[in-house]
Amino acid sequence: MSNNKRKPLVAGNWKMNGDRSLVSTFTDVLAKNVPSDVDVVICPPAVYLSLFNTDAFAIGGQDVSPLENGAHTGDISVDMLSEFGCKYAIVGHSERREDHGESNDLVAQKAKQVIAKGLTPIICVGEPLSVRENGQVEAFIGEQLDALVNGLSVDELAKSVIAYEPIWAIGTGKTASPEQAQDVHQFIRTYFANVDSELAQGLRILYGGSVKPDNAKTLFAQTDVDGGLIGGASLKVEDFISICQAAN
Repeated sequence: MSNNKRKPLVAGNWKMNGDRSLVSTFTDVLAKNVPSDVDVVICPPAVYLSLFNTDAFAIGGQDVSPLENGAHTGDISVDMLSEFGCKYAIVGHSERREDHGESNDLVAQKAKQVIAKGLTPIICVGEPLSVRENGQVEAFIGEQLDALVNGLSVDELAKSVIAYEPIWAIGTGKTASPEQAQDVHQFIRTYFANVDSELAQGLRILYGGSVKPDNAKTLFAQTDVDGGLIGGASLKVEDFISICQAAN
């Protein structure tokens, strides 16, 4: 399918990294170098959200509660993220699924809450190395997508972004080949085409897994890759700018 009508999106996920100095650098340097034809998002740790003071790029949360408020110590609601100017929220990142035991259904609930509050969820899916080696990639990711389709309407899905992150390529230096990335992105788009063809055509699907300036252009050139969810390289402003330019 052609991706001509889907505006590229590049999101930087700082994970549990960063400091005030990095916020200042990104505010000053990235703001002057954001490509006009690319949506750019920075997702820092929540304690730094209030320090961003630019409209040149969007900011987003790294996680969010599926609940509105209440006695849930440590959780952050969508309303709280919105109050600090967030337009996006990552849900279902592999590190949340693994470190905190988040289920496919919980990820769908979080995405639904994000959409209900007017923000855009970046919904992560992806497989561990053992699944890939056993040839079960589509079955594994299909179960993750099943939970989204069962929990969200077509209209809600259309307000979402999907990020494919092969777990074996996160922080390992390994990267899915452009062909491997395209194969899974095509599978995801075809899956949603079976739900609604218009939804599939407009859905933005990002690649996340050791994207760097030297491989970004080739990855983003794949038909069904509409940008990236960037980890380590998003901590270096020059590298992140290069990746954003590659998506332009």
